[in-house]
Amino acid sequence: MFPHHREREQPIFSARAHVFQIDPATKRNWIPASKHAVTVSFFYDANRNVYRIISVGGTKAIINCTVTPSMTFTKTSQKFGQWADSRANTVYGLGFATEQQLHQFSDKFKEVKDAARLAREKSQDKELANTALTIAAPQFSQSPPVMCVNGPEDKLFRSQSADITLSSEKERIKKMLSEGSICEMNLEAELFTLQDSNTKLVAALHEANANVEQWKKQLAAYQGETERLREQLVELEAHGGQGPSDLLKDELTQSLEELEALLKAKDEEIHILQSKKAEYHEMEHDRDEAMHRLRETEMRNSELERRIQNSEQNLSNSLEERDRMDAEIQRAIEILDIKIFDLNDLRQGLVKLIDK
Repeated sequence: MFPHHREREQPIFSARAHVFQIDPATKRNWIPASKHAVTVSFFYDANRNVYRIISVGGTKAIINCTVTPSMTFTKTSQKFGQWADSRANTVYGLGFATEQQLHQFSDKFKEVKDAARLAREKSQDKELANTALTIAAPQFSQSPPVMCVNGPEDKLFRSQSADITLSSEKERIKKMLSEGSICEMNLEAELFTLQDSNTKLVAALHEANANVEQWKKQLAAYQGETERLREQLVELEAHGGQGPSDLLKDELTQSLEELEALLKAKDEEIHILQSKKAEYHEMEHDRDEAMHRLRETEMRNSELERRIQNSEQNLSNSLEERDRMDAEIQRAIEILDIKIFDLNDLRQGLVKLIDK
């Protein structure tokens, strides 16, 4: 930047981004213009009512673009945008760290473009005269670097890498916690099913036990009646002709057979109830196992919650440390930018003195 321009131009917006230029040969591939993310700033010249986009990398200006109303900033992805500079016969691309930074730069670009259009409409003649000027930043291809800012940027890169690592660990632990929660939900559903089945079986068992007691009493009564009838039958057979008739014998025999059939049916029902009782014990065993698995899952979830809380605390501390480093790096970069501009001004002055 020229000395008298630096006094007139004021920065109005700055952002950090990786700068790219379109390959002049293919017009399709991107060529990195900076090894690391650099500061890209909008400058405003109040005297000439001109807006420029300037970015300095090392000892040279990698972007020196006058904003015109015909320019358009296009978002080609969530974190990348581009615009064409017809004066420099190139296309610039910017890669941002977050989508929010891209939106902020795009909004500022549109705002500056609208301001440039209004300025051209108000002062068409003056704008035409100013557009004839070619403002190019000095190129120092053979001069040694004045100051290097790669060190702080490397720290920033390492900080971002640590942030990404912590975020990945946090996502991994959250995934494990989610899987544990799903497993816990499945176990709880299984436990509820077992408890419901257990409740039904307990009710059926209580009812069966009550019926068994009743049937046992009936069976004892039937057995007593059977024995009494048998004794009567034996006694009648012993007395021979003195006993009841053959018809009474037949009735007694039929009653005895009916009682024996009823007794057999009751024995089968008791056997069925006993088998249900065995199934009930199996269900109780399954319920105990489900409870045990549920307790183990709850313990694992508690451990995962403790780990994720520790990770969140570590992440919070890392973010605070990164913010502090970002602030220090930003201050260092601003100082370096000022020093670089001052050295450029000094070099221009020395060149003028040599030319004189």
